[in-house]
Amino acid sequence: QVQLVESGGGLVQPGGSLRLSCAGSGFTVSNYFMSWYRQAPGKERVLVAAITRVGGTTTYAESVKGRFTISRDNAKNTVALQMNSLKPEDTAVYYCKAGVGVIAYWGQGTQVTVSS
Repeated sequence: QVQLVESGGGLVQPGGSLRLSCAGSGFTVSNYFMSWYRQAPGKERVLVAAITRVGGTTTYAESVKGRFTISRDNAKNTVALQMNSLKPEDTAVYYCKAGVGVIAYWGQGTQVTVSS
């Protein structure tokens, strides 16, 4: 059974950091295009960062470039999102996604709240 489980969310002050982790089971993370999305209240789910399965090329939304870093640990079958210099507008539920071809798996999401 394929499963993605996110962790690491929470409440952080502006300027702070969080590290999200996405653990995959039932499939091999390195064989999939892995990405992080977020959805703020009343808004659509949007792509934040992605990493290719071959070469590990990364892409980022303009709003998080220079602050967020996506990485993959094949040995642990996980994908991480390091988030630095957090802003209140980063507040959202963050979702991990694994995709290849027409196949897509989603995690249940983890809440990130940036507030003083």
